[in-house]
Amino acid sequence: MITQASSCRLFSAPSSTLVPINKLAVKALQMMHALVFVGAALATGVLQAAGPAKVAVADLAKGQAVASAVCVACHAADGNSAISMYPILAGQHAAYLAKQLHNYQVKPGAAGAERANAIMAGFAATLSEDDIRNVAAYYSAQSIKPAYSKDKALTEKGQRIYRAGIPAQGVPACAGCHGPNGSGIPSQYPRLSGQHADYAAATLAAFKSGERANSGQMMAIAKGMNDVDMKAVAEYLAGLR
Repeated sequence: MITQASSCRLFSAPSSTLVPINKLAVKALQMMHALVFVGAALATGVLQAAGPAKVAVADLAKGQAVASAVCVACHAADGNSAISMYPILAGQHAAYLAKQLHNYQVKPGAAGAERANAIMAGFAATLSEDDIRNVAAYYSAQSIKPAYSKDKALTEKGQRIYRAGIPAQGVPACAGCHGPNGSGIPSQYPRLSGQHADYAAATLAAFKSGERANSGQMMAIAKGMNDVDMKAVAEYLAGLR
């Protein structure tokens, strides 16, 4: 057993032995500081030479060209689809549109797309990163020509669900994420105001069934809604401003 006293003796040494060790340590530290200084200087020089990282900027003209060539038949050239089963894209957040287009694409090594849709998969597969960025920005910059609600009773029910949710069924208020006026949050939650009721209802049903599975949050929420609930919310969204 080593006592405290003996342990002290084990790690002690005559002063004549410590002096050269301390000098070597000081020299080593000086060399390390010099190397760090040189390294920092070199790194700074490289960063200055390289300049700030370039951020890709969307080209709206090119985005319009993609929209006119690829998207126009279903979504219209300006994103205001006249077909109620296809979403209005005008005024939608660019980040959300880009995410959906990426989700339609089958990534290398994946068994399928994150958002399965036979029609959109074919179109999305032809788009490059630049195409997606450009067309998303183009549609986002367009002015929406909103849909409108048609059923007063259904709209009133939808308003109650949108604002307060259905606590008994575990459905939170839609306004909590999409905002009181349905404007959403860029890059997080889509704009819903003025969307076609038919498309919105079909989307909620797809989330509930698992046909659309690129949002676990929405899949869980939709499971707590029945058909009337979904149609009511969709009807309210069409007239929401």
